[in-house]
Amino acid sequence: MTHANAPLTPEGRQRLVTRVLAGGRPIAHVAAEAGIARSTLTKWVARYRAEGAGGLEYRSSAPAARPTRIPLEMLELIDRWRRDHKWSARRIHHELAHLGHHCCLRTVSRWLKRLGISRRRDLDPTGENNRHAGKITTRFPGHILHMDV
Repeated sequence: MTHANAPLTPEGRQRLVTRVLAGGRPIAHVAAEAGIARSTLTKWVARYRAEGAGGLEYRSSAPAARPTRIPLEMLELIDRWRRDHKWSARRIHHELAHLGHHCCLRTVSRWLKRLGISRRRDLDPTGENNRHAGKITTRFPGHILHMDV
């Protein structure tokens, strides 16, 4: 399967590798003629020598595994604590560390965002704002001074 940034198709790669191996031409010259980096052609030649024509096929650049992905039970704890206790990301991070689960505070924040519960108002089932402004009370005139500058 081709992609937009592919310099050549596997057949084109095969032609360039053949020029280098069968034609005896320098890799730098063949790469310059094709308009690709010398290091790219060197990589293709090495793959061809090691794997044959199959080594010139497209390869995914996605990692084979994600070792830093958090376990499902940790994600369930984050979701449950946020919904049940309305704890902040910092508090959830602290509780996870206390239980022996190690992840960054930023990871907890990102997962709260992905779950759609990063803001407190997202947790209220009625959709109303659950943060209300407190009433300002003073003991005597002039006790509180508010200025706009």
